[in-house]
Amino acid sequence: MSVAIKEYSPEELAAQPIGAWSGEAYRQVVGALRAQLAVEDLTQPHWWTLNHVAGSPATWSRATLTERLTAYEDLGIDFDGVFDDLLARGWVTEEAGVMTLTEAGEDGRLRARERNLRVHEQMHEGIDTADFVTTINVLRRMVANLGGNGDLPD
Repeated sequence: MSVAIKEYSPEELAAQPIGAWSGEAYRQVVGALRAQLAVEDLTQPHWWTLNHVAGSPATWSRATLTERLTAYEDLGIDFDGVFDDLLARGWVTEEAGVMTLTEAGEDGRLRARERNLRVHEQMHEGIDTADFVTTINVLRRMVANLGGNGDLPD
């Protein structure tokens, strides 16, 4: 069920400030994701941690995971606090300095994943896949043109 939006001429749209629209898109998308994660009492850094530990079992130390995730966070998160919280929940274990996801952690990660997928589905309503791909490529090009990394994250 797509939400109706007003139509504008190509000239009107081409004159729009991309920073304002990309910023608003960021706030809406990240806000919706954060709201869904909060239902599970998680933050985005919790989510990132769970996914990295699940994706590469028994390879992440606190230092390597903090280094990896710092580029994505914008809230001044204390990653040790996130790791400690996941340990206290019993969602990860830490042995010899390496974190491993527990069964409870995987269950929580999958619940959060389902919540995030609902946000992604809502966000994509009424948007053709080709248009979405074009949008991502345009944003990647803008980032690269301004000196940033336009490559997809690992």
